[in-house]
Amino acid sequence: MSHQTSGSAQIIAYETIRDRILNGAYPGGTKLVEERLAEEIGVSRTPIREAIRRLEQEGLIKRKKVFKPTEKDLRHLFQMRMLIESHAAKMAASYMMEEDISELRKSIEIAKSSTPDEIVEANKRFHDLIVRECRNPIMIDTVDRMQSIIYLFSRAVVLHKRPFLIDEHEQICQAIADRKPEEASELMRTHLEADLEFALNIVN
Repeated sequence: MSHQTSGSAQIIAYETIRDRILNGAYPGGTKLVEERLAEEIGVSRTPIREAIRRLEQEGLIKRKKVFKPTEKDLRHLFQMRMLIESHAAKMAASYMMEEDISELRKSIEIAKSSTPDEIVEANKRFHDLIVRECRNPIMIDTVDRMQSIIYLFSRAVVLHKRPFLIDEHEQICQAIADRKPEEASELMRTHLEADLEFALNIVN
């Protein structure tokens, strides 16, 4: 692969390692060996090293191992999401535009009859639309930085078929459409609490 620029080699290394972590090919706790990865992916060790550094910043890798969150890590992550997303749901019930509410409904419909990967994407879209409504760049950025780890758990929750997931999205959407800020906020908080409890059962 000598014809590749180091830039594209780094992107290939980053995307390959990230995707393997996100799709469960490298489960939590897997030790990442630079030489082996370089050989498998067909790039030199420098782009592998860069990719690992970037994934460490995103929180997917810690000390050269795939991040395996403890119960405490998970509780902290979800605590932050509950604070931001219940606030965002409250704002959405006051200010969300009708066309965005239609988008919320669309994401719920997609999630009802799709492949697991499409369901994960649709659920992410649902949460992203609501987070955007907090109109606070610092909060939006905070959720963005947690995105990879959130994805890992959304995927686990979908693959393990958490009950009532879509029903809860429908209730949140209805509260937003009915312009009931307190109800939307409380529903989002209990929705994420249920996600956390479910995720803890999978991890432990």
